[in-house]
Amino acid sequence: MKPFKFFMTLLLASLLLVANVFAAESQAVVSGASKRVLLVVRMEGKSLPVDQKIQQHLAARGYVVTLHSQYAAVDAARDTDLVILSSTVRSRDLLGAYRQVSVPMLTWESDLLDDLGMTAKRVDIDFGKVEKERYVWLVNAPHPLAAGLPAGVANVYEKPAGMNWGKPGLGAATIATVYGQPDKAVIFGYEKGATMDYESLAPARRVMFFLDNETFTNLSASGLKLFDAAVDWAMGSH
Repeated sequence: MKPFKFFMTLLLASLLLVANVFAAESQAVVSGASKRVLLVVRMEGKSLPVDQKIQQHLAARGYVVTLHSQYAAVDAARDTDLVILSSTVRSRDLLGAYRQVSVPMLTWESDLLDDLGMTAKRVDIDFGKVEKERYVWLVNAPHPLAAGLPAGVANVYEKPAGMNWGKPGLGAATIATVYGQPDKAVIFGYEKGATMDYESLAPARRVMFFLDNETFTNLSASGLKLFDAAVDWAMGSH
């Protein structure tokens, strides 16, 4: 092989190697590598296996996920990138313990929304749960929380199941509502500093998602996309 041709072959091989390394590093960033998630659950509850499924799903996406008992110290939240409050917690014991945590937070426990300042306090008016539903109405499709899905009806469960909802304050971005019930938001988010209810300001991003205790494994393909988008946006990946 002539020296010039050999040199060009070697150069192209080196550039290809650098490109592959860069692509791998970029993919690691996108998938959430080294980002830490504190998943707050009720360790003694019968729904713990579902919380563990969520932990496994997020771990497969590159997140480092720690299951954390709702009765353990809140201080652990300071060393994480996202706090998730599962609906498997006993809400009357947790209340507003995580309200002032200055890291992003995601929850699907509607009974905690008023304690977190994300809605007002009236049960079944400001927050609640519908028992059997399969569809949501996407009303803010351009927002990253909509996961790229088109506006309109989205089938988010494989079969009808419970959905938690809330009526957010004016500072929220409402993404989806219960189908046919526009006053019940099932996905909404607050930017850091946005006005929530009671004129309180969000200490960091805050997101409400519609899951119930054991419905994660019932998510459709669209539902799972929305879940991943909720995690990513809350953490600031979008």
